[in-house]
Amino acid sequence: MSSMTSSAGMRINALLDDNSFVEIGSAITARSTDFNLKQIDTPSDGVITGYGTIDGNRVYVYSQDSSVLGGTIGEMHAKKICNIYDLAIKTGTPVIGLIDCNGVRLQESTDALNAIGDIYFKQSMAKGVIPQITAVFGTCGGGLSIMTALSDFTFMEEKKAKMFVNAPDAICGNSVEKNDTASAKFQSEESGNADFVGDEATIIADMRNLISMIPANNDDVAMIDNEDDLNRKCDGILGAAGDTSILLSQIADDNNFLEVKAAYAQEMVTGFIRLDGLTIGCVANRTEVVDDEGKVNKLEAGLTANGCNKAADFVDFCDSFGVPVLTITNVSGFRACMCAEKRLAKSIANLTSVFANCDVPRVNLIVGKALGTGYVVMNSKAIGCDLTFAWDNAEIGAMEASMAAKIMYDGESQDTIAAKTAEYAALQNNASSAAKRGYVDNVIAPEDTRKHLVYAFEMLYA
Repeated sequence: MSSMTSSAGMRINALLDDNSFVEIGSAITARSTDFNLKQIDTPSDGVITGYGTIDGNRVYVYSQDSSVLGGTIGEMHAKKICNIYDLAIKTGTPVIGLIDCNGVRLQESTDALNAIGDIYFKQSMAKGVIPQITAVFGTCGGGLSIMTALSDFTFMEEKKAKMFVNAPDAICGNSVEKNDTASAKFQSEESGNADFVGDEATIIADMRNLISMIPANNDDVAMIDNEDDLNRKCDGILGAAGDTSILLSQIADDNNFLEVKAAYAQEMVTGFIRLDGLTIGCVANRTEVVDDEGKVNKLEAGLTANGCNKAADFVDFCDSFGVPVLTITNVSGFRACMCAEKRLAKSIANLTSVFANCDVPRVNLIVGKALGTGYVVMNSKAIGCDLTFAWDNAEIGAMEASMAAKIMYDGESQDTIAAKTAEYAALQNNASSAAKRGYVDNVIAPEDTRKHLVYAFEMLYA
């Protein structure tokens, strides 16, 4: 049977443009002869490697063949993957790995361990130089899960894919029946290790979409021709201030928003849009999730440890690959609970540092509340944002006006506190007062959001 007629080969053909795949190293097989390997046919040593195109964009790809020794990684298997990494780094081309593997090949022992270490090294050298994408279609356990973690984006097939460091039954007090920690659901919702989940056809389509959206390397510019009206009004956008994934789709070219880690830390939205053809990385606070049936799930308007780390990792990718960053701010503080308190300060500091050291053009849009140091962390001008816009109904300040009045006029009458609340809101807690102090560059009408953002990024990116 030809390797290209296996499931590994068919996945490559589904992913790439028709007839574009060129295989490299098809004749390579295992060298080891221990434990009867000499008598076992190992075509392509269990991994198909080569290059092709996605919508005309060149990519390198490897696809593990579980029908050959379970797709396990041995010396020659790894050598083939390392070879395409060398070529990809040299040519500035993304690498896509299609994972379906039972782990390290036991028959090759230390040779196999060294081989997987070689892959780790190549992935580490490629970090921030070329995009790395992995998709898990079957088993991805133990050391293989490190390969997905070293990549920039990970996809998981929703039913058959299993990704884990320790198998669910190997975790003390756990079992698959109790909590399947290897499942796509757990890895996308709880750990955040999976960026995209779906059936096989869906994740292949999403990989193609992602490749068309991001730069090919750290010197590339992700831009395409655009026919959407630059001055298009976004009527009704005011109602999307809570679910900013909807807001981002409304301002994007052709309403196309590709959300990353949609199921994880939903209070923080990350993903890509285009504005006049230029790819923009987006980070947004979210206070509600609206499902396909219009049902609204309210979220706390506070930064969380998971949300901050999710945003920091995404901004770091954008900064590495020259992708401008848009932030949508609607935050009133930090999550207050014992679990969050353990990691919150470190996570907030991480996000602050990533923004402060970011070299790409950055624009902040305030669509609701921007209160306290939560606002400062969300790409404020104080930590280096280039341009800040605010909707005319935005509330910007140290804290809620009523709370500030109660603290400043503790012990005064209710009438006094009410009057001082109104005075504080008028003098301190609004977009106009922030603009007068230079913290907001322009106060805009919500329906004009797309126009202002398009021209802001065009000016900054020129």
